Amino acid sequence: MSFTAGRTYLAIPGPSVIPDRVLNAMHRASPNIYEGDIIEITHTVFAGLKRLAGTRHHAAIYIANGHGGWEAALTNMFSRGDKALAIASGVFGMGWANAAARMGVDVQLLDFGRRPADPVRIAEALRADKDRRIKYVMVTHVDTASSTRNDLAAIRNAIDAADHPALLAVDAIASLGCDELRMDDWGIDVLIGASQKGMMLPPGLALLWFSDKALAAAQQADLATPYWSITPRVHAEAYWQYFGGTPPTQHLYGLHEALKMLLDEEGLEAAWARHKRLAGAIWAAFASWGADGSGIGLNVAEPEARGHSVTAATIPNGGAGRLRHWLETEAGVTLGIGLGMALPQEPAYGDYLRIGHMGHVNAHMVMGVLGTMEAGLCALGIPHGSGAIEAAARALSAA
Repeated sequence: MSFTAGRTYLAIPGPSVIPDRVLNAMHRASPNIYEGDIIEITHTVFAGLKRLAGTRHHAAIYIANGHGGWEAALTNMFSRGDKALAIASGVFGMGWANAAARMGVDVQLLDFGRRPADPVRIAEALRADKDRRIKYVMVTHVDTASSTRNDLAAIRNAIDAADHPALLAVDAIASLGCDELRMDDWGIDVLIGASQKGMMLPPGLALLWFSDKALAAAQQADLATPYWSITPRVHAEAYWQYFGGTPPTQHLYGLHEALKMLLDEEGLEAAWARHKRLAGAIWAAFASWGADGSGIGLNVAEPEARGHSVTAATIPNGGAGRLRHWLETEAGVTLGIGLGMALPQEPAYGDYLRIGHMGHVNAHMVMGVLGTMEAGLCALGIPHGSGAIEAAARALSAA
């Protein structure tokens, strides 16, 4: 018997659930892009983006996905041959570092595997840079593959403790709107986001923020091309310059609505608290499922090092792959594959999965995912501990 009738649920770490309000805001005819409400909406959107990032500095929008956001940032950060210190805590940290290297940047990589970065090692690497060649420290806030969260304030403190002039660039694609993030307070110079995760929109917008120092440095970056250059976007004299050409009008309508929901109605700190509580319910369920020694567990052992928007986990002996298939075909729930844990042709590939809990997500959605996962574990005969749903409920209801 299949239980897929009804509304399906995509619980992958992006693209995330899009609120009906946002879909309705986008579902409209293309506007006049020379005058009228789209101009005012765009100005409101840029002001909201600065509130979202916690900055008084410069925001820009590119028509691209997160990988395009990486490239937009890199072209404005570096000239060919410049040096970067790249910090990796998973596949996406490695991906951004590799993109920089392919664009001609001299990348020094500190690979922490699937664990959070050690600020002490970052400070040591910067002190060893006697000629001060390193222009930027590049780090992913929450790696979407490993679900590892890095302590950005501690990394900024490590740069300062090393008395190094390097600027700090952060990929916040998986954390924006979900985890606490304070660009100016934490001394972040370049910040990258995207529309398809915590921002509750379809893929298509890369969001960038540059500090005054980063924007000044961008004037010397010879990787910047006419489209990717951030300078005309933040100093636009004509409306089209904000976007390097025709604006993404329907996305702007949706972003305007999403920012209203996130900043003005719920409130950003309340959204951070919601994501933390929902993540805690998922973690509690996995702790119970793995309590019998079955090998079920989370990728990140330390709760303080886990992102609040995505959870990476293991169910051994191919259990994760079998459960993902059962959930999609029998229960109408889609979970994410495990990225960076094993290659598709390797037997261990079926041992990993990810749950996305970012953006437009509430308690009954998370409890629904956990309940169907429990049903799947039982239906498939996968060994697991008891009491997971009760543990998740207690985590949600805790004062």
